[in-house]
This record gives sequence, structure tokens and C-alpha cells, in this order.
Amino acid sequence: MAIKSVVNEAHEIQLAIELVNLGARLQLLESETSLSRERLLKIYKELKGVSPPKGMLPFSTDWFSTWQPNIHSSIFMNIYRYLIEHADVAGIEAVIKAYRLYLEQAAFPPNEEPVLSLTRAWTLVRFFEGKMLTFAKCCKCGGHFVAHTLDLHNDYTCGLCNVPSRAGKTKKAKELEAGLQMVA
Repeated sequence: MAIKSVVNEAHEIQLAIELVNLGARLQLLESETSLSRERLLKIYKELKGVSPPKGMLPFSTDWFSTWQPNIHSSIFMNIYRYLIEHADVAGIEAVIKAYRLYLEQAAFPPNEEPVLSLTRAWTLVRFFEGKMLTFAKCCKCGGHFVAHTLDLHNDYTCGLCNVPSRAGKTKKAKELEAGLQMVA
């Protein structure tokens, strides 16, 4: 019979609390902690007041290649890579620290969800580890951006240097514009 450590369990609970507060899904909690599913459900419900969302985690690398998600994913992955190389952190701790820095740098308005959720950021790291995604260097600005590993990266131009014509034409932007026109 394995000996349970109260200190290790407390660390796992603290990690689960931190992950839930950052928006982690239950599958991420199960993967990164050794706590039982029932314990994780209790922690989640106590912190959020509701049951965790159901459904599969994102599993496609394509989401990270679209215009806005690519920019946010690239910001996160560059922070993550810097922390791994220079700050002596690894694993889920590096993901948490990089995600917190991403949230600070992206500066989202109050009540607006970040483009990149913690669960997607964690999945992104796993895609990099599995060599499904990599960095491509933009030939115009020199920045490193998330790209599919098997894509051709010669003459790669990022979404900031070559903004798509429909960028910023979201439903929310149209509603805001319509509201401003009604006021005028």
C-alpha cells in the first residue's frame, strides 16, 4: 500500500485550485494532477459554483493557424519558450506562468474572454511537444509565429504583416459600429 503524503496532496489541491481559477477544463486537471475525478469535481464546483463544462478538448492544430488565434498563440508560445529556456521552470508550472504573462500582455477589457484559453494554451504546448506545430520566422518582421510543422516556411509572412481583408470584421465590431451610428 502506498503511503499518502499530506504535503503532496495539499500541493496537488493548490495546483488544481490555481488551474480552475485560470479556466482549466476537467480533462486538463485530471491530466496534470493525481487527484481523483470526484475530488476535482468538488473543487471545481466549490470554486465556480457550477459543474465543469462537458465535451471534448480541442484537438485540431488548425485553430492555431487562423489569423487572430495565431497571433495570440504565438505570443503565448514565445513567452512559454522564453520561460523554459531562461527561468528554470518546466511542465505545468511553465504553462501557468506563461499564461499569466500572456493575460497581462494581451490586456483584455473587463468582462471579455481572452482569445486563448488556458486549456487551448496547454493543448498548444502538447502540440509543440508532439512536433505537430512549430515556429515559423516571418520574413518581414522577423517574429516567430505558430505554424504547422509540415508546411513550407520559406517566405513565411505573419498575420500582422499581412493582415487579412476581413480582420476585425467580427459581429461584435459591427454591432458596436451600428450602435455608434445610431447615437450620432
